[in-house]
Amino acid sequence: MDKVFKALADETRRRLLDRLHEHNGQTLGELCERIDMARQSVTQHLAVLEAANLVATVRRGREKLHYLNPVPLHEIQERWIDKFERPRLSALGAVKRRAEEAMTDKPAFVYVTYIHSTPEKVWDALTDADLTAAYWGHRNVSDWQPGSRWEHVRTDGSGIADVVGTVVESERPSRLVTTWAAPEEEGRQDRHSRVTFDIRPHADIVRLTVTHEDLNDEGELSDVSGGWPAVLSNLKSLLETGSTLPQAPWEVPAS
Repeated sequence: MDKVFKALADETRRRLLDRLHEHNGQTLGELCERIDMARQSVTQHLAVLEAANLVATVRRGREKLHYLNPVPLHEIQERWIDKFERPRLSALGAVKRRAEEAMTDKPAFVYVTYIHSTPEKVWDALTDADLTAAYWGHRNVSDWQPGSRWEHVRTDGSGIADVVGTVVESERPSRLVTTWAAPEEEGRQDRHSRVTFDIRPHADIVRLTVTHEDLNDEGELSDVSGGWPAVLSNLKSLLETGSTLPQAPWEVPAS
């Protein structure tokens, strides 16, 4: 938390976060455009934000994209704001979100978690049908080759897929990119979202960054903002302890 407050104390770093809030997933060059400062200085500010886990970076080809990570800000809100002014601030926040929705592109969600595991085991947890059934409640079924179809199939024996899509990139054990769509909208490319899993090792742990972008509206953003932390917490528990959480985390009431 000290790193977060230190990062937020600087006006330039707050402006960079504002830029990412306006448009997530920007390169260093794009972030430098409206800041009268040398690239090296902006890079140093971004390093402070990344160290505080306020910014997550994702490689896409030769580009390095920067994303706002809302988790530390949410923790500050819960600890210092919500318990004092929840009703009034919730109403103001709803007004602000509606105003911003008309001004921004399709929303995106980025989540970063750290797991005591190996990249290979994390990859298998994301792609093995039996493992996904254990911690997700759905089987992720595909051969995971670029261009192949994948399905998010219920484990109740019905064979029903709640999500379908295409494997865009598959680089075991470091990067997996898939499109996501409701089965009835599989033929509508404009309704597809995109999920990227970036798996990076560091000594005995793995940093898993999940980027869910091209969401259709704030309703979908709200759904994935609650869904991804629950699913990834269950994955983390399975890999680190051998068991999933004792209760399904997505069934925990929001308040």
